[in-house]
Amino acid sequence: MFLYQLPPYWNLPGMQSDYEIPEGPLVNFLQDLYSNFFSEPQTPDLLMSPSDRGDEDLDMDYPEDRGNWTGKLDFLLSCIGYCVGLGNVWRFPYRAYTNGGGAFLVPYFIMLAICGIPIFFMELSLGQFSSLGPLSVWKISPLFKGIGMGTILIVSLVAIYYNMIIAYVLFYLFASLTNDLPWQHCGNWWNTDLCLDHRIIRAGNSALPINISSTVSPSEEYWSRYVLHIQGSSGIGDPGGIRWNLCLCLLLAWVIVYLCILKGVKSSGKVVYFTATFPYLILVMLFIRGVTLDGAWKGIKFYLTPQFDHLLTSKVWIEAALQIFYSLGVGFGGLLTFASYNTFHQNIYRDTFIVTVGNALTSILAGFAIFSVLGYMSQELGVPVDQVAKAGPGLAFVVYPQAMTMLPLSPFWSFLFFFMLLTLGLDSQFAFMETIVTAITDEFPYYLRPKKTVFSAIACISLFLMGLILTTEGGMYWLVLLDDYSAGLGLMVIVITTCLVVSRVYGIKRFCRDIQMMLGFKPGIYFRACWIFLSPVTMMALLVYSIVKYQPSEYGSYRFPFWAEVLGILMGLASCLMVPLGMVFAILKEEGTVWERIRQASRPAMDWGPSLEENRTGMYVNTLAGSQSPKPLMVHMRKYGGITSYENSAIEVDREIEAEDSLM
Repeated sequence: MFLYQLPPYWNLPGMQSDYEIPEGPLVNFLQDLYSNFFSEPQTPDLLMSPSDRGDEDLDMDYPEDRGNWTGKLDFLLSCIGYCVGLGNVWRFPYRAYTNGGGAFLVPYFIMLAICGIPIFFMELSLGQFSSLGPLSVWKISPLFKGIGMGTILIVSLVAIYYNMIIAYVLFYLFASLTNDLPWQHCGNWWNTDLCLDHRIIRAGNSALPINISSTVSPSEEYWSRYVLHIQGSSGIGDPGGIRWNLCLCLLLAWVIVYLCILKGVKSSGKVVYFTATFPYLILVMLFIRGVTLDGAWKGIKFYLTPQFDHLLTSKVWIEAALQIFYSLGVGFGGLLTFASYNTFHQNIYRDTFIVTVGNALTSILAGFAIFSVLGYMSQELGVPVDQVAKAGPGLAFVVYPQAMTMLPLSPFWSFLFFFMLLTLGLDSQFAFMETIVTAITDEFPYYLRPKKTVFSAIACISLFLMGLILTTEGGMYWLVLLDDYSAGLGLMVIVITTCLVVSRVYGIKRFCRDIQMMLGFKPGIYFRACWIFLSPVTMMALLVYSIVKYQPSEYGSYRFPFWAEVLGILMGLASCLMVPLGMVFAILKEEGTVWERIRQASRPAMDWGPSLEENRTGMYVNTLAGSQSPKPLMVHMRKYGGITSYENSAIEVDREIEAEDSLM
């Protein structure tokens, strides 16, 4: 049955205007006849101007707008804050002096050119071109959507323990709000008989070197016996009780993160104006204070003295590549997520060089600030610099706090140092959480985007609860396990696969055309050579080296049990297994033989391309709903009017496509 309604001008007083007529061939014919003769003429969608469309689409069910950056510098500062993190302060200086000092800068900048800049630019291009998160962006090749799944798993694991590090920083920040730093002297309830105050050393005969290997500094016992209370745990299998002061700091860290990502990039994009710039002010202050201390030259000399014989060993080159790989944050999805909120023609080519080179220079500056203070500490204690230099948490929570106690106004300098670490850590944590939230909301835009605030809260609460084990007396063992395995093997596999899929499966020519649509020019031979060969080969060498040189995790003198090592390895393999798992799901969705399914699933989805209709020039206009035009660019010009410089690039793309089609 269907309802037949007479045209308005046939309606007469007292006459019924609608009638129910039984369905049948004749009725269907009359219905088509009525539609053709009495309905308003319809202009094809692609030939309509925006004014012709009127308000017809207002009642359609569209997903809520995902938003964009609200300021010109939001994206750039967010990328700087994301890349310049804790690793620049506590890993780069240590890696430099252990791998040839100043000579380390040679392989460091070479690896930056081979691996860092090209992969960085690739991730930004994928995100900006599609305006999609790390999961939905694999419309570029649905067969490899498992790469996005692996990325989200890695980022989730890293976000759990990274915020615990921020909680430690908050603990020390609050402890610095006092006249005398609590780790300045021995004699507290947490100290042992092995505790040795540096003031006693200075009061003795400084001409005689003192062996401090059999003693423990007050700052080390404060960290291990008071903050961690690690003596309450016998190992990773015996976590002990929760340290409620650490638990509250962790809760505060998650509250800060949630409040800053509450409205997505619209809120976090404003916070980074402070968190991305203020660390540089503090770093410069620490640098100036450090180089003016007695003995600072000893630390700087130790940091930068070139040992060129190290360049002949493969270890130095691998270490340089690893530092670039992790300091730029490639593979974690943060860069892709941030770029997805850009306007379509944002100059990410310029931004790539600003962020990557700026990140490298920041690491070098941090090395001067750190080692100048360590040189002063070395002279005060009368021991070589290599006995006080450490990397990672040992530098941030033991060595540098001890150095702060030797300075006048030590609480002030301690507060500045830990406030710098807080702002450095928060920027990276913003990126991790924005990556998780964006990836999942892009997959379910109708349901989750209107409730993004609630979903962000659920994500933060879930990760906080999973991180509670890190606040126990044995929590440091779990943190080390997560740090060693969550983003090691899996992250390298994810980045290598991404590079190969974009350059080989999707095609380097097509990818360069996409970039030309955005920026108005194609990437040069340098980028193409790196994407096709140099970057994946170098990262494969990194992967093989990491497997061959595998060493079990340890924390100080503690060796992890076999079951913990197996758990860590499975943690790393889980993200790798997401790739074949995603392939299986993609193949099952297709039809035909196995090979036909693989070929179909490896092709870009029909709706792959720029998210906004006005940016879908060239070949991508054909993929719009209802598109039937053989001349997509001409339809685009008729619809939106005018030719921009970017549409000139699209004309060139159309010509290339026509030339290729004529050869087939």
